[in-house]
Amino acid sequence: MKAGIVGLPNVGKSTLFNCLSNTRAQSANFPFCTIEPNHSIINVPDSRLVDLEDIVKPEKVIPATVEIVDIAGLVKGASRGEGLGNKFLANIRETDAIIHVLRCFDNDNVTHVDGSVNPVRDKEIIDIELQLKDLETLNKRLEKISRTAKSGNKDAEKEKLALELAIETINTSKNIRSANLDKKSFEKYLKPLQLITAKPVLYVCNVDEKSVISSNNYVESVVKIIQNEGANFITLAAGIESEINELDDFEERRVFLDDIGLSEPGSTKLINATYDLLDLHTFFTAGPKELRAWTIPKMATAPQAAGVIHSDFEKGFIKAEVISYKDYIEFKSEFKVKEAGKVKAEGKSYIVKDGDIIHFLFNV
Repeated sequence: MKAGIVGLPNVGKSTLFNCLSNTRAQSANFPFCTIEPNHSIINVPDSRLVDLEDIVKPEKVIPATVEIVDIAGLVKGASRGEGLGNKFLANIRETDAIIHVLRCFDNDNVTHVDGSVNPVRDKEIIDIELQLKDLETLNKRLEKISRTAKSGNKDAEKEKLALELAIETINTSKNIRSANLDKKSFEKYLKPLQLITAKPVLYVCNVDEKSVISSNNYVESVVKIIQNEGANFITLAAGIESEINELDDFEERRVFLDDIGLSEPGSTKLINATYDLLDLHTFFTAGPKELRAWTIPKMATAPQAAGVIHSDFEKGFIKAEVISYKDYIEFKSEFKVKEAGKVKAEGKSYIVKDGDIIHFLFNV
């Protein structure tokens, strides 16, 4: 699962990505790992790992991760191949979610590609380019399926209807994700097309230091325009994140944050928001050798969670011994949790909860 950072040139996209790539986890001493310049596997900050480590005292701790991709800046005409248009759109199609960075600050020393700061206009520029690319994809598919539908193929007729509804949505300047489309039809006919505007989006309002706490008119204009889109947003200052990133000492970073009135860095907030955007959450395995956070989709069953560790665990799943995070912290050891009768044996239908500590029993 990965999220792509998109935005016009000079909105702070690359600055933010570099902070995420090189930053240190703020809740504990987990180094972030950069795989290559425009792809980073980033640790998900989770204070629960710190609490569990104090109890379990494992030889090593492995946090959950999320992949962030820095995608080339978009310009008008990208859908027709302008700038890095085709490369940009191909890269974003490969992601599972979009982090859309909008410039919400004034700075005469940072040139805006369109000559003035207007995040609503910037958003519309990217929306239009992405919608045009989706429209191209939909029309190509519609042309092909229409021939099959004419022969009386019922399934083709249903797909044709779904495609026409999607095209109608885009023709009214709406993104597919905000359309009122039948979920079953979407999953069957539209999802395989990897439509860009169907992907979940998180808007990141990049502000100056004074607006991190108090917001500003630019941010308010963004909030207003995304209200009916079913999207979330966060506010952060990429410039401040760069300064935090330069501080080596954890306490220095803490003092810096206190001075500007923040409880955590914006990068931490962004990583957690991205994790949630991808519809993911975490379960843990804990033992003397290793304490590890595992990433699974929300609503994953116990066998599916087991399969994330190893496919054999899912194939030969017998049961899951589950301890809630709250109980583990309260009783301070797995032995005492068992003594209190708080370990639950769960079967194949169990939906894993965020923070569960699980031991899987399996037989292959």
